[in-house]
Amino acid sequence: MSIVMHAGKVFMPEVVSPETMYSLIKEYGIIPFFENPVPGFSVEEHTAPENWFTGEKLGPWDWKIECVQSGDIAYGKFLWGGKAAFATVEVYRELLNWRRAQEKYQPSAEQQKVLDYLAQNGSVSVPEARKLLGVKKSAADALLGKLQQQTRLVTGDIQRVFNGPNLHYSGWQRSSFCAPEALFEAEDFPFFKPVSLRSSLSPEESLAFVTDTVRQHVGEVPEKLLRKLLM
Repeated sequence: MSIVMHAGKVFMPEVVSPETMYSLIKEYGIIPFFENPVPGFSVEEHTAPENWFTGEKLGPWDWKIECVQSGDIAYGKFLWGGKAAFATVEVYRELLNWRRAQEKYQPSAEQQKVLDYLAQNGSVSVPEARKLLGVKKSAADALLGKLQQQTRLVTGDIQRVFNGPNLHYSGWQRSSFCAPEALFEAEDFPFFKPVSLRSSLSPEESLAFVTDTVRQHVGEVPEKLLRKLLM
């Protein structure tokens, strides 16, 4: 197996399957998908280059589907101001508790329209958001990303898209989004045990919990960088 160097540190890539990717997320509690300013703190950096999304192999880009469908992993654009990340329910609960208490993470009138649609329909996709708001795909993507950053949306499901006469799958996917409560607290999914997202901590204590969780795996990282990661 390859050895990966980042900022003078050595990392042994251990993500070689959906199961090992799931185990990494559970171990870290919260982790970005892609390489970022914190060395070694991403699924990408724990994946050997030969297992990354190369066109020949789909790697974590495809394996994330199994992680999302596990029922106890949150996936969405909720770190680094809107970059893709994974979190366990236990850590995501505290991120949600802190984020939703902040004025900057309250939904706008346009975002509230999507949340109202969500309450009626259970999930929302980019095409549905476009139709609802009468905007282009890029604007719908951005708006749904903001709601994920607010912890009001998570990826509910991802479907593989098969194209051509041979129904070839080359990594194209179609995602739908739902409220975190609908994903984790629902009692009508036969294979998932519902988990409460109600935290017993204050918002400030929740932020400290998430920060401490990150620090356990990244070591000495400047406080300013951690704040940028989480805020």
